[in-house]
Amino acid sequence: MFSATAYRTVREHVAFLDRSDRGLIVVSGSDRATYLQGLLTNDIVGLKSGTGCYAAYLTPQGRMITDLFVYELGDVMLLALPRPQKDVVLAKLDQLVFSEDVQLGDVTETFLATAIVGPSAPATLANILGLAADDLRTMPEHGNLRAAFEDRPVILTRTNDTGVMGFDVYVESAKADVFRIALVSNGIQNLDPETAEVVRIEAGIPKFNQDMDEDTIPLEAGIESRAISFSKGCYVGQEVIIRVLHRGHGRVARKLVGLVVEGETSPSIGARVMSNDREIGNVTSAAVSPALKKPIALAYLHRDFLAEGTAVMIGGAEALVERLPFVKTEQ
Repeated sequence: MFSATAYRTVREHVAFLDRSDRGLIVVSGSDRATYLQGLLTNDIVGLKSGTGCYAAYLTPQGRMITDLFVYELGDVMLLALPRPQKDVVLAKLDQLVFSEDVQLGDVTETFLATAIVGPSAPATLANILGLAADDLRTMPEHGNLRAAFEDRPVILTRTNDTGVMGFDVYVESAKADVFRIALVSNGIQNLDPETAEVVRIEAGIPKFNQDMDEDTIPLEAGIESRAISFSKGCYVGQEVIIRVLHRGHGRVARKLVGLVVEGETSPSIGARVMSNDREIGNVTSAAVSPALKKPIALAYLHRDFLAEGTAVMIGGAEALVERLPFVKTEQ
């Protein structure tokens, strides 16, 4: 259930969020970067130790197998992705290793991820892990570093997919409960999933298996500026992406947009979006926004109805297309 207290806390101070819904794959070997470069949409070869990126893994038809975060840790790369996609991705990656010096490992059960998010996240986390708060404040997007908790290794990554500034902390599973007790002892409140969803939707960040799936082209979800490098060499699915951008001038049949809905109740997931008697799309995420004091939704709409301010109907309620994000926060 949505918590107004937790919402204020994450917006104004700091909270922690369970991230056990993530699958974790390590890629080692001297060819790991060039190997992934030909498979993922972003520039993996350009990553240096302590950096990372957001990317997608596509089929040859340009559809998404998953989205994921790639972190170069110095001696291995860590891939963080939706847990339901982990086994499929691991199997596909394994099938594509031929003569390359590449080894794959599933560390989903080895580490437990916890997000520490909110304006006070750098100072609070620095105190728990014995780090310099300024180093965390200035960590670049998708940056990473190694630390320790009770003399056990910790991986720390800068995160931006929760909707507020923060970090993902990967702690050995055996120490996960102790780490969370330390968070609570330092006054960090748990951010429940329902409230976390509201924050994510306000930020307009699409979530795989909800706002994106195996039928989605990244351009439809609007993630191309974050997930795709347009200067790198070939990758799986690139031909489709380039064709849409160059021949189609970037126009896709549908696109994910924000909707601000009249009334007090958020629309249901999957609700049809209408223009007069024409069905033009469907809702993928929805919530009542405390910041806007109105229901909001993420929805895919036909390309003729994407302009900001376009009026549509959802279940008898009028809604207006809104530019994303609904609420801007520091990242």
